[in-house]
Amino acid sequence: MDTKNVIAAISLSAAVIIIYALFFGPSPEEIKQNQLRQNQLKQEQVQKSSDTPSLDQNENFTKFTRKEALAKNERVLFENNSVIGSISLKGATIDDLTFKEYNVELNSDKKVVLLNPRNVADGYLIESGFVTTNKNIDIPDSKTVWKVQGNKKLTNKNPIKLIWSNAQGITFEKYISLDDQFLFTIKQKILNSSDKTYNFYSYGQIIRNKIPQISNFYILHEGPIATLDDELIEEDYDDIQETKFSRTAQKGWLGIGDKFWISSIIPPRGKEFKTTFDYKNKFRANFISVEATEAGPNDTIEEEIQIIVAAKSVNVIDGYAENLRIDKFDLVIDWGVMYFLTKPLFFAIDYFFKLCGNYGIAIILITVCIRLLFFPLASFSFRSMGKMKLLQPEMARLKELHKDDKMKLQQEMMALYKREKVNPMSGCLPILVQIPVFFALYKVLFVTIEMRHQPFYGWIKDLSDKDPTTVFNLFGLIPWDPPSFLIIGAWPIAMGVSMWIQQKLNPKPPDPVQQKIFAFFPIFLTVILAPFPSGLVIYWTFNNLLTLLQQWFIQRKMTVKTT
Repeated sequence: MDTKNVIAAISLSAAVIIIYALFFGPSPEEIKQNQLRQNQLKQEQVQKSSDTPSLDQNENFTKFTRKEALAKNERVLFENNSVIGSISLKGATIDDLTFKEYNVELNSDKKVVLLNPRNVADGYLIESGFVTTNKNIDIPDSKTVWKVQGNKKLTNKNPIKLIWSNAQGITFEKYISLDDQFLFTIKQKILNSSDKTYNFYSYGQIIRNKIPQISNFYILHEGPIATLDDELIEEDYDDIQETKFSRTAQKGWLGIGDKFWISSIIPPRGKEFKTTFDYKNKFRANFISVEATEAGPNDTIEEEIQIIVAAKSVNVIDGYAENLRIDKFDLVIDWGVMYFLTKPLFFAIDYFFKLCGNYGIAIILITVCIRLLFFPLASFSFRSMGKMKLLQPEMARLKELHKDDKMKLQQEMMALYKREKVNPMSGCLPILVQIPVFFALYKVLFVTIEMRHQPFYGWIKDLSDKDPTTVFNLFGLIPWDPPSFLIIGAWPIAMGVSMWIQQKLNPKPPDPVQQKIFAFFPIFLTVILAPFPSGLVIYWTFNNLLTLLQQWFIQRKMTVKTT
């Protein structure tokens, strides 16, 4: 990759953005008006659903260890091939879930625990049910103890039934089923055996006590997420602590997402609901139906919600989105603004993985495919750079001849380029085309759980993590653990060396200062890319090597022709 062209491409991109903002972007007044319209719309939506009952409860829990909290309440166990955990009969909450197929760390047998009881410091749970505006009847809440009827353990073959009755002759039932992966289906039922009529609103709620350890990286969203009427909503934890988010919608889903995990609720279909993200000593993501459902004497109300607590495996998430017809549920995986490029790139890498059984080899194979795809464009660029290199003696002669007349020099240089059919900017085009591919691959390595803990050959045990070796202890020969900023591994150094060799094939800049800057650039990129995922560095290294071969062949052919 031509370093000079990289800088030119980045500068050109920045110039395009600045010019667009200056001449085509919205004015400050337009931005202000748009913001006012959005705020007015939000106020109208909040006003529309302001008569729905509140989900707030007075809670004052003593904090326990996870083991103590799990032992404190009676529970119904659940298990399938993917998850294991339990449902607390107090509150009928799903508050204990462990992923059976995923370890916390690469060299650990400890499994990833996602959900925890509410009276644990990092409590994280899901609850559902009905609420009412009628203050004269009792409804189940977080303190209600439910009873189990029938099966005592929830599996993908055996659903369970929970039941609770109040003193007013109203019975609440929950039929909970579990598929063979991550889907809980809850059919909620109310049987009104009284002689009065009541109104009920269904709800589902995800509660998280505190902000988890997150990546804090600009390319990834972690926190409350939803799609409401085809619009993707992503809110940060910090924003929710300051300002509550609330919106009504006809369709969609809501949840809280981590880098590799998602807890989500799909409200009853065909009914308008209000979604809220807020913080009141804990983070909450919930929905409540906008219109009440009336239950007259001897009437029965039944609604179904779906809860997905899953690892963000692409096949799993896409499968639920398609089979359950969940609108844009595939966006729980943060493919980013280059969704159209990032997701197909993942499927291409995954295809090669299924052929060869190693994601590192799959990345190398996809690198070859990308080079073949851009081969004609790169060949054109390298021929142009080769001509520029061959023209350097003539360019030096013109500079010496017209050193006191810059206008004449420019005219002669342009005439030379035209006569020899050389475009100095032609080298930028391949770089501009490949930059989106590079960032798309970075996104794939960073956000997909399929890449997590995937090994390459040798010392690379996790392609989604940085190269663990470092030159500062001679790659492990010296018994010393350098600080993290000195972790510059063998693969980043190989990438830097390949870039340095590639520079030798490019025409030297005429300015001595530029020559020093370009000479330093491979070292700079080596340090910058050292903490990046090793899979990305392997891609860049092999891309450089393939580029070197193509560039060397073309320029050698041109030199032979000239001589």
